[in-house]
Amino acid sequence: MIPLTLKQIADIVGGTTFGDESQIINSAPVFDSRLAVKGSLFLALVGENSDGHDFIDDAISHGATGLMTTKVVPGDGVVVNDVLLAVRALASYVRKQLPNLIVVGITGSNGKTTTKDLLASILSSRAQCVATKASFNNELGAPITLLECDEKTKYCILEMGARHKGDIAALCEMAKPNVGVVLRVGTAHLGEFGSVEKIAETKGELIQALAPDAVAVLGTYDPHTKAMKSLHAGKFIYFGEDSHDDVRAADIEMREARPHFDLVTPAGRDAVGMRLIGMHQVSNALAAAAVCTALEIPIEVIASGLSTADLASKWRMQINDVEELLIINDSYNANPESMKAGLDSLVLFAQERGGASWAFLGQMHELGSQSDELHASVGAHAHQLGIDHLVIIGTRAFAAGIPAKSATTLHYCEDITQALSLVSHFAPGDVVLVKASRSEHFETLSQGIEDSWKASQREDKK
Repeated sequence: MIPLTLKQIADIVGGTTFGDESQIINSAPVFDSRLAVKGSLFLALVGENSDGHDFIDDAISHGATGLMTTKVVPGDGVVVNDVLLAVRALASYVRKQLPNLIVVGITGSNGKTTTKDLLASILSSRAQCVATKASFNNELGAPITLLECDEKTKYCILEMGARHKGDIAALCEMAKPNVGVVLRVGTAHLGEFGSVEKIAETKGELIQALAPDAVAVLGTYDPHTKAMKSLHAGKFIYFGEDSHDDVRAADIEMREARPHFDLVTPAGRDAVGMRLIGMHQVSNALAAAAVCTALEIPIEVIASGLSTADLASKWRMQINDVEELLIINDSYNANPESMKAGLDSLVLFAQERGGASWAFLGQMHELGSQSDELHASVGAHAHQLGIDHLVIIGTRAFAAGIPAKSATTLHYCEDITQALSLVSHFAPGDVVLVKASRSEHFETLSQGIEDSWKASQREDKK
């Protein structure tokens, strides 16, 4: 963060100071008191279940230099009416003070975090780069990420998520992106928006907000994203599977479930061998490559970066090879598109290892009135792929997609504890996929499978 006194911050956000207004803030704000450091500003956010004002003493003990509150408290800080709005105003000010900063905004129904991680891996090799941590992509995460930047930062990558119409437009007003990326429009958060068309309108806010000299990067995987061309008067770069796309992949091969392909851009062609798992990573890689192409980064740097990148965010196609059992922990989140992509990867691994495929799937949330139908479509995909065992946990909706005479064995479990009883049916060489929406906490299932399998193997060796 650029250094600012508490008095300056108060003037920027329309607040008033208390304590020593000359204290200098030179580290990005934090809302977790345990993460406070010297030079940081602690945000006393008031939520449904907690009040940040209760943690002020803890923040100060960890080193917080200043406080942003809605009431005067002991210490040095700034009082505002709304902490969240004040942080956004502060980020907007800092953005204006960094005219040479290149901001990349990324949105889409799925793939945002992986694309961000890939892009950050490439750009960080060139210059100082700040990127959204994990999936911290909301009205709080985006301004805090932007406030991590200072005069030395060249690139800032912001994931932009949305729960309501206008959310992305508000983030763009603050961040003023130089490059706007829409990956694809799918069914994630369908329950919130009501229709795919409304999801597309919200994602399109990013493209509509771009200045004429900014670059729009669009995937060509769905008609809604391609139609966003009408929203921007400036330059476009398209990525996808079509031979006419500016950035595309040629001669794709899967080796140990990892994509290998030739990256094709206007600058030429270069080989990529990814470390990440799944065919769906190709589109994420192409999106990152398209942004780098917009930023005039040499193709050999792009190809090398894609080939060496590892995921920085946990529980996303995370591979654990545990005593001849392969566990694919993709438990961070789920929607119909990512569920099917996970099943595709499961089959590839099982074919290569020669063992049985086990898919442990939990509920996908926020799908609205089409929830049962979309769950059934995932079940149907598992049947079409020939998944050996489909374990559905907490919802029977997947089962509607499995025909009566399917080769896929269907198991229904009420909860994670019951699902763990199936570990006794595993054999060496088997492959397990664990996936559900974040609120299902399937990371505990993945860990439980690993622990139970290890215990069973120890028993067998006695």
